[in-house]
Amino acid sequence: MLLNGLAAGCIYGLVALGFVLIYKATEMVNFAQGDLLMLGAFMAFALIEGFGLNYWLAFLGAVLFMAVFGYLLDTVILRQVIGQPQFAVVMLTIGLGFLFRSGASMIWGTETRAFATPFTDGVVKVGGFIIADVNLSIVIGTALLCGLLYAFFRFTRIGVAMQAASQNQLAAYYMGIPVKMIFSLVWAISAAVAAVAGILLAPVSLIDVTIGLIGLKAFAAAVLGGFGSIPGAVFGGLVIGVIEQFSGIYLPEGFKDVAAYIVILLVLFARPQGLFGNIGRKRV
Repeated sequence: MLLNGLAAGCIYGLVALGFVLIYKATEMVNFAQGDLLMLGAFMAFALIEGFGLNYWLAFLGAVLFMAVFGYLLDTVILRQVIGQPQFAVVMLTIGLGFLFRSGASMIWGTETRAFATPFTDGVVKVGGFIIADVNLSIVIGTALLCGLLYAFFRFTRIGVAMQAASQNQLAAYYMGIPVKMIFSLVWAISAAVAAVAGILLAPVSLIDVTIGLIGLKAFAAAVLGGFGSIPGAVFGGLVIGVIEQFSGIYLPEGFKDVAAYIVILLVLFARPQGLFGNIGRKRV
């Protein structure tokens, strides 16, 4: 039961990670992040069922496609609204979400889809407990991705440049950092992370055009962890996933969908910036 909650929390955390990456770099809130997850899952489905690729090649292909999609999304559309009021950006990303869902329903239809994975129907026994392979794949995949992102931001020049741009865009520009290109790369990484979450989630919840609504809970995870904290996004997702799992079993029916939000309200009353958030601290 705990692992089920952690697996769900990992998906929330990955989508929340996309929210935070974009917000830290561009100060935009992308309400279409859940729909990028949906597109990534459908792209993997198309590569496996339509082109006959094996799971791992389809996984890599879908992630690369979504990275390019995210890069172009910023270059062609979102860059045009830089400097506009936040309300315009919010409405634009909400509109993009509707556009993505409509496009997906026209291409793949509105029925539920599924594709085979190396983890489907598999189980492992650990100390007398039976654990589904799909849940293990989500937890291990999330851990590997977080480690990869940490190494990227900590040890690569582009990663360090992204951190500088997220702290102070003007100062980073004066230091010779191509801020516009950095923004596009952040969108690419965010879309790729969403694709990973969608592909890992597909064996559990199957795929349809509404799968992206998971972004609402992921947004709550980002708020709980601190909107702007990368570790906070993952931790917030894990907290919501575990609370949701246990409240669905031990609390009356209906509490499962609201228990996490009640906890968020209680946390925010005591710590408005979230568990890992800071207020007004920027540096280059």
